[in-house]
Amino acid sequence: MKYIDEYRQKHLVDTLLSNIKAEATGNYHFMEVCGSHTHAIRRFGLPSLLPENIRLLSGPGCPVCVTDSNYINKAIALTADRNNIVVTYGDLLKVPGNGKSLRDCREEGADVRVVYSSLDALTIAGQNPGKSVIFLAIGFETTAPATAVAVQKSNSQNLRNLFFLSAHKIMPPAMKAVIDDGITLSGYLCPGHVSAITGSSIYETFPEEYNVATVISGFEPTDILHSILMLIRQVNSGDFKTEIQYKRAVKPEGNQRARQIMNQVFELRDDQWRGLGTISESGLQLKDTYARLDANRQFNFRIPEPEENSGCICGEILKGKKQPEDCRLFATVCTPRNPKGACMVSAEGSCNAHFKYRNYG
Repeated sequence: MKYIDEYRQKHLVDTLLSNIKAEATGNYHFMEVCGSHTHAIRRFGLPSLLPENIRLLSGPGCPVCVTDSNYINKAIALTADRNNIVVTYGDLLKVPGNGKSLRDCREEGADVRVVYSSLDALTIAGQNPGKSVIFLAIGFETTAPATAVAVQKSNSQNLRNLFFLSAHKIMPPAMKAVIDDGITLSGYLCPGHVSAITGSSIYETFPEEYNVATVISGFEPTDILHSILMLIRQVNSGDFKTEIQYKRAVKPEGNQRARQIMNQVFELRDDQWRGLGTISESGLQLKDTYARLDANRQFNFRIPEPEENSGCICGEILKGKKQPEDCRLFATVCTPRNPKGACMVSAEGSCNAHFKYRNYG
């Protein structure tokens, strides 16, 4: 608790806000691309504390939210075979596919299991040698190394019944796609968890090519306010660069061992993002060395054309073009208990955070 209190002291918040208000002499549009930042920003009511000329936008930073309908439909198709065990993180259960979700499949009798680690899939496969176990591997650079470890262990243990359906993605191509789609940004609040793995060099293109300020931020209120002040100072000076505010967790070189393991297992591919379409070299697929573990290569998928809820604007929200409150479904028929779109499902989703903290200012 002492550690947390260090970054929530009122006098620090007041000092940072005073400096922000004094130095924010223009109009600023800053986008966070981490679901944990979205959650923290809403939880601590930061938008209500900032001057009106600073606008915070939520981008494609929630891994569950950006997972496209085709992937969900593939996962649902796998549950139709009662010889399959589908293993997933809990947030993915409620993401709607065409007319149903994995939670619906489980209620209909499919064997869908929630785990907290990719390594749990190895245990399940070992306990069920007569079944095919498919791990739904989603997330950004933060979770990809853990999946890579599970792939390597499965391969070394010669588990013949464990497969991985990868929806792992990397962050920079989506950040570029947002700007290329026409959003005007002054700066990016860069994800701390991702950056702890990748280091800071992955963001160099934004200050160098787009004149967009970038700051890697922590998750406490003083972290975020300090990062916003750093972004303002970059914009005001015209000296665009990548800075690390979250120095207690992020090093410029990142976690080299985690990156090495990830690069041993995965290679880049073009991938689908909800709301952003196909983005070149933005996804991670298993290398040919691990082809026998790749569910995309080992199963024949017959899935329907993806159908989205016609009233859901999750795609526009992920691009920063709309706010959750702009959606006619928000907080009426679409709630965390009954989500109609992916952005309401995960605790890191923008709609979920706006709903949960809608009275926080």
